[in-house]
Amino acid sequence: MSTLLPTSIVGSLPKPSWLATPETLWSPWTLEGDALAEGKQDALRIAVQEQRRGGIDIISDGEQTRQHFVTTFIEHLSGVDFEQRETVRIRDRYDASVPTVVGAVSRERPVFVEDAKFLRQQTDQPIKWALPGPMTMIDTLYDRHYKSRENLAWEFATILNQEARELEAAGVDIIQFDEPSFNVFFDEMKDWGVAALERAAEGLRAETAVHICYGYGIKANTDWKATLGSEWRQYEESFPLLQQSAIDIVSLECQHSHVPMELIELIRGKKVMLGAIDVASETIESPEEVADTLRKALQFVDADKLIPSTNCGMAPLPRHVARGKLGALSAGADIVRQELAGQAR
Repeated sequence: MSTLLPTSIVGSLPKPSWLATPETLWSPWTLEGDALAEGKQDALRIAVQEQRRGGIDIISDGEQTRQHFVTTFIEHLSGVDFEQRETVRIRDRYDASVPTVVGAVSRERPVFVEDAKFLRQQTDQPIKWALPGPMTMIDTLYDRHYKSRENLAWEFATILNQEARELEAAGVDIIQFDEPSFNVFFDEMKDWGVAALERAAEGLRAETAVHICYGYGIKANTDWKATLGSEWRQYEESFPLLQQSAIDIVSLECQHSHVPMELIELIRGKKVMLGAIDVASETIESPEEVADTLRKALQFVDADKLIPSTNCGMAPLPRHVARGKLGALSAGADIVRQELAGQAR
């Protein structure tokens, strides 16, 4: 797209209270049947409107039609039993009850394609759709069938590629794969994780992005962050591999994190979706705070490759806070755009 510093959100927006319990991550739906289907579309329309009013350039669905960024996709696959549940350690951080892989996994029909078509109808701006990455999918399941994290990841990569190709055909401009597992399982990420991600993105003409964050602002994540020390250098493990990969855009957490800004140099040449909005705080950033973060990033990424964004999803936040943060992101990017235009004169 031609806009300099195009803004975008990384994942979710808060859902309306008539659709799901407010300020609750992965809240169950409050509607059923046809009313739920209609309510999801209404919420998606609102998410588009709020992004556009907030000055966001690359529009997403705000994950209004799904409860969870991983399991909602998995629910639509065969070979996974949601009645047989086991407790597993998610990303070495917290225990969760998860479904079980009981047979060969496959995708018998599209999962998000109709929702993406509906999003495409709502705006003529570029649109982005997020899918879970293969490594993060296997970390959200108990595997009784393949008994190999790598083999299951490759199966998921093939399934994700099928979905991504149909999303592209539905008019999606950017397909984002969420891989927070890349910040935890470094050996697997190096051995086969990045390769599986590239398989998921294989053959796409749409731009591809990988989002690697430190998680929602929930207690398990904030407690983990407190153990990481004064500098968070996890990206040092993945960035050199991603710089050599076929993925077009690398998305990272930055605002109010302890990620050294110079690590962006490791992905020189890639587009950078930079988290300039803290999703773990209800304090709304000032436009100048956002602008300052972007100025620092521009030491390590060219302006035509910088996409200002949120650190992660904003589902647990109050809606007025999320709206304020969208406006701050847009206003901060506009400050820097004007500065860059002045320097070019």
